[in-house]
Amino acid sequence: SALLCSALLYGGCVLCHRGSIDQTATEAQYTMRPGPRSLLLLPTPLSLSLRALLLLCLAPRCQAVQAENVTVLEGGTAQISCRLQNYDGSIVVIQNPRRQTLFFNGTRALKDDRFQMVLFTPRLVRITLTNVSVSDEGGYFCQLYTDDTHHQVATLSVSVPPDTPTVEVKQEAVEGGEVELTCLSPRSKPPATLRWIRDRREIPGVVSQQENGKTVSVSSTIRLPVERKDNGAAVSCEASHPALGGQKRVRHYRLDVHFAPTVRIIPPPGILREGDSLSLTCSITGNPLPRDVQWSRINDTLPERAEISGPTLQVSRLSQSHNGTYLCQAQNNYGRAADHYTLLVYGEPPSP
Repeated sequence: SALLCSALLYGGCVLCHRGSIDQTATEAQYTMRPGPRSLLLLPTPLSLSLRALLLLCLAPRCQAVQAENVTVLEGGTAQISCRLQNYDGSIVVIQNPRRQTLFFNGTRALKDDRFQMVLFTPRLVRITLTNVSVSDEGGYFCQLYTDDTHHQVATLSVSVPPDTPTVEVKQEAVEGGEVELTCLSPRSKPPATLRWIRDRREIPGVVSQQENGKTVSVSSTIRLPVERKDNGAAVSCEASHPALGGQKRVRHYRLDVHFAPTVRIIPPPGILREGDSLSLTCSITGNPLPRDVQWSRINDTLPERAEISGPTLQVSRLSQSHNGTYLCQAQNNYGRAADHYTLLVYGEPPSP
């Protein structure tokens, strides 16, 4: 009898046969006549399988080509495989998603050295693609040329893990105000997940995404109230992604809080007498730290023998004429501060 190719949509079963079809067949039972050369394949739900099977009806038996889906990291190497069943030497063609022929029966057809034929056997045809990019994504066609042209598609998916994210500050943080921080992961696929961490606790952020071709840019923004005690405090932004295998890309950031200076004069120990030396140090804090320190004596000038070196004032061979109140002052763009020290020089002790 003539060769007949029929498909039954009973659960996705595909049937190749010679002879007639029993029109009374059900999903659970199908009778094939005459039967010796009939073939029944049990289905696998497409939604649950990464593999699809194409049956080519050829006398005296059916050929099959099976294409396997592939996922690979950007920059890696993809293996695209076409598995053959009952192969009889027919022409095998592999095409890229743009339907350009890559290989014709094992012979290179496209001048792209990233593609290499690594295996061509009656059961398996395999090519490799090196230095994979997102532009390589799509369906690669495994085609088997017989009386009719049939194909199966291997879908190549490219995963792009995120780089270490960056932290951007909208404006400088000032004591008593708020600071806005944005964590940015400019490129990933699928989108990276960003988390802010401070003192081992997560800080909820406002997340936004923007598609850039096949990759996605992700950002997470937080606002924090700040005081001077927060200057130098550590916060971290973590980027997680399926391609990182449970690891994270982390960017650490220290808060830079600006505040007005504070000034404190460190006094000398003990009593000062005539002939002693005086050394006063002005201890200053502030962000930014004031560069200039101003020493003066209230209602008088500094002694002729006074020497200033940074925050330190020194006066040698003290006398009672040096008595008075000495003032240290410092300022930055956020304020001004001062401290004073009153010097009292005693006379020399009486001789015994």
